[in-house]
Amino acid sequence: MSTKVVERKPLSAWERSYIPSFLGGLGVTWNHFKRTAPFLGNKPITMEYPEQKWVVPEGYRGAPYLVKDQEGATKCVSCQLCEFVCPPKAIRITPPGENGQPADRANAEKMPREFEINMLRCIFCGLCQEVCPEEAIFLQKDYSLTGTSREEMVYNKEKLLKLGGTHAGIQKWKHKLEEAEAQESFPVATEPQKHSH
Repeated sequence: MSTKVVERKPLSAWERSYIPSFLGGLGVTWNHFKRTAPFLGNKPITMEYPEQKWVVPEGYRGAPYLVKDQEGATKCVSCQLCEFVCPPKAIRITPPGENGQPADRANAEKMPREFEINMLRCIFCGLCQEVCPEEAIFLQKDYSLTGTSREEMVYNKEKLLKLGGTHAGIQKWKHKLEEAEAQESFPVATEPQKHSH
């Protein structure tokens, strides 16, 4: 395999002085100044945060929080799928164990004893929301997460539920119960066995 040598032209004395690059940078700055200077009749583009808040666009993926159903019950059933799928390992779920707290809603086998999300690790990818079979975790619009220590940025179950609020989604367990009751009362017809001669 042959290599191609690219000839580099030597810089002139004018180019070596950095004056052309300097003037080019000043030109970019001047053009930007003309477009943004308020006293030239332009609308200011600087936001006075936190008095002025950024309006997040539709579909923005912010911090993930746990949600409750319409009756105020925890939707998470501690299946740990979100923990397994999380790329930066920001989620940590502690199952209830054998003698743990029972689920706070009917037809749910269990709920997590503890659910933590390390917001310093979270990359807001949305995989936890995609994989959750119970629609218990959602990426909200929050983008300004602050804390004075690393420990403060690890959100526990109570904080995640408080920030997530109530989600008026499908109550899957209710429909499963209705389906199960309908199947129990429905007569099942068995096909007669065919005998071969």
